[in-house]
Amino acid sequence: MRHPGESAVQRRAGITREDWGSARARAEIPEVAAAFLREQRLLVAGAADDGGRVWAGLLAGPRGFADAEDDRTLVLRALPAAPDPLHGLFERERDIGLLAVEPRTRRRMRANGTAVRAGDALVVRTEQVYANCPKYIQTREPTADPGTPGVLGRGAALTPRHLAWIERADTFFVATRAAGLGADVSHRGGNPGFVRVTGARSLTFPDYQGNGMFMTLGNLELDPAAGLLFPDWETGETLHLTGRARVDWDPGGVPGAQRLVHVELDEYVHTTGTLPRAWTPPGYHRFNP
Repeated sequence: MRHPGESAVQRRAGITREDWGSARARAEIPEVAAAFLREQRLLVAGAADDGGRVWAGLLAGPRGFADAEDDRTLVLRALPAAPDPLHGLFERERDIGLLAVEPRTRRRMRANGTAVRAGDALVVRTEQVYANCPKYIQTREPTADPGTPGVLGRGAALTPRHLAWIERADTFFVATRAAGLGADVSHRGGNPGFVRVTGARSLTFPDYQGNGMFMTLGNLELDPAAGLLFPDWETGETLHLTGRARVDWDPGGVPGAQRLVHVELDEYVHTTGTLPRAWTPPGYHRFNP
């Protein structure tokens, strides 16, 4: 089924292919994707809570914690840990977006579908499985394990430390969803400073040239709810933001930008203990503007 939001954004961007976007993603998990997932220790997940707010969070475990039980079923032997905003959401089945990204090799893949808790695992029925190109991924490797999970703060307005954190970021993740069409989580990367803070409750990021599928912007065309996740690679802390996003088709002279995305924040949660606490220095992608 064609995604009307993606189609609208593609038309405006001048993409005329009829078979382009999430409609061409297969539901089955190919063996190469299953093998890649089994090697991962960290997945990014995105989902909407019962109030319609979208969050991005993390799922972590030893290699093999994510495995394909059959060609449409992923079993993740990990649950979102409190205080991750996704904690407790999968007591009943709901849409989920999953992103496996391996910074060391710049490989990444997405697996979207529905998920429900089964004991100590999350069972995912896939609807869309596909690989993405390595653009804008910075290479790095973990050098320490995660610490003890904990919450370091929550609120509506970002603190000066959070603002500085966002402005030096070279990577974040964005989750979106559209009713009846599922959830999605995507990677965004660039050189430090590519995300611009415009206030204690607002920020702007550029949309660079990508694969033209517009799965993130297509969802935003239908539902402005968005969740952003900023990792701190030095401390292992994570900053989870939820709010509303709108696309500005005037790139405003921002280098490399084809359009801008403005985000108004409703709430943040600042956590620790899921992300490894230290990583090697980044190797910036040569296509970063």
